[in-house]
Amino acid sequence: MSEQSLQPNHPLPKDKILLVRLGEITLKGMNRHQFEQQVIRNMKHRLKDLGQFVIQQSHSRIWVEPDPDSGSGGFSADYQINPIIDRIKDVFGVVSISPVWRFSGGIEAIEAMAIDYVGQLLSDGGKRTFKVESRRGLKSFPFQSPEISDRIGGLLVERFSSQLTVKVKEPDFILYVEVRGKNYLYSSIIKAHRGLPVGTSGHGLLLLSGGIDSPVAGYLMASRGMMLDAMYFHAYPFTSDQAREKVVELARLLARYAGRIRLHVVHFTEIQITLRDFCPPDMMTIVMRRMMMRIADRFAESNQLKALITGESLGQVASQTLEALVTTDQISTRPVFRPLIGLDKDDTVTIARRIGTFETSILPFEDCCTVFVAKHPKTHPSLADALNAEKDLDIEALVAQGLAAIETEVITPRYDDITPRGEV
Repeated sequence: MSEQSLQPNHPLPKDKILLVRLGEITLKGMNRHQFEQQVIRNMKHRLKDLGQFVIQQSHSRIWVEPDPDSGSGGFSADYQINPIIDRIKDVFGVVSISPVWRFSGGIEAIEAMAIDYVGQLLSDGGKRTFKVESRRGLKSFPFQSPEISDRIGGLLVERFSSQLTVKVKEPDFILYVEVRGKNYLYSSIIKAHRGLPVGTSGHGLLLLSGGIDSPVAGYLMASRGMMLDAMYFHAYPFTSDQAREKVVELARLLARYAGRIRLHVVHFTEIQITLRDFCPPDMMTIVMRRMMMRIADRFAESNQLKALITGESLGQVASQTLEALVTTDQISTRPVFRPLIGLDKDDTVTIARRIGTFETSILPFEDCCTVFVAKHPKTHPSLADALNAEKDLDIEALVAQGLAAIETEVITPRYDDITPRGEV
């Protein structure tokens, strides 16, 4: 290739595509392909309203590009790629995404592309530090990885001597070069949420309130591959319809990561009044939570939901002491997952801000757990205390009443807020 052909005004045939990296999935054994196929299915589902795409997997990577039948090879300059990246990075199982240039040719083609690419990065006239990292996946390529890096780095310093300086540690940017069946060049790595793809770890029921904690608990369990249904206990008119809409919005925000969620709203008012009338005030919160757990557990059993999920954290409030949690757990016939159990409140708030649920959670609409709360609740209840507090209740009738008054709404992801939500 001639010296003239290395000039930026002689562009190479190239396509912009997306490189998606997998993480924990790559540690799996014989069933690894099941996790890979699930993350691809989840990606396709999230992207289906943005166009037709070809999604292919190779080793620990996935490649995404527009369907060639749509008339495009790679993402064109005017293609809205940012919403696609935003959707993909919220798919659990994905570690990071990079927009990359794909092109053919030998070392001279890589040199020409590097000059063109870095020239665009430096178009503002500023000075940068950089380094080159190369990976040779095609063993027949005549240059090894260190040789590719040295050659490209030297060429760039020579070509942009007034703007570029090599810096091995913490440079302004890293130019990544990969040689496989074709060549790939990029500098941007966008972090994603990691975890396991939703649909690989069963199906659980999240007890979703309007607070900060329970949406974060649902997010964390979805990040381990669990599909979610959600249950909300509504006590109108003690809690307003705005409180219910707040929970619907939280479910919609959570669905961005967990996928479609069925939200089951239990009309809890009459049950709560009965508990107030027949239970000692200092045991009201514990008895109420035990009743919620009974209804949720029975519902989960009839809907093949294998676990319950709550946002409780040890010692955070009176109903979350060890004794209170043990007393509540006596009700459930299935595991109760509490992913926040050892987290500080600030840690939970940090996650809530990152995933976009915090601002909705702090809207001033109370949920039913704040109704009829005693001024001095019992903080270390025993099972005997709970049984004594419930002795005048017709438990089975109240559970049946709750199960008979459930409304179900299918919640789909909300994608009209394509804005940065902070580092992930």
